[in-house]
Amino acid sequence: MTRPYSEDLRERALLMADRGATIRAIGDALQISPSCVSKWKKLRRETGGLKPGQIGGRKKRVLSGSCAAWLRERVASGPITLRRLTAELAARGVKTDRRAVWTFLKAEGLSFKKNRAADGTVSSGYRPQKGALESAPAQD
Repeated sequence: MTRPYSEDLRERALLMADRGATIRAIGDALQISPSCVSKWKKLRRETGGLKPGQIGGRKKRVLSGSCAAWLRERVASGPITLRRLTAELAARGVKTDRRAVWTFLKAEGLSFKKNRAADGTVSSGYRPQKGALESAPAQD
């Protein structure tokens, strides 16, 4: 993974910009992208500093805390689809997607395995067939 440019380089670029040099001229002189200079100008304007942001790390999961407790209860109450869970979370004001719900359920070890008996009235097209050793009915 690449490293951010040093603060020294950022300061030199913005010093040149303060003196009136164009962004493209600064980019050519320091061998950096002109967009870097414009982003650094924006960063200084918004934060007052030039310190680069954090690279890497992990994001906090959206589905944690009270939302996690609700999800555990909801899954324990009976079978439900990921789409339905996502819709119910949206109704509760939690913005998420199916992948995040699936990841949470997998991490918690919560799953519902579908089987033919649980399908109810849905026809699966499955019909038992005669075994190879079964004989035809005897005719008298």
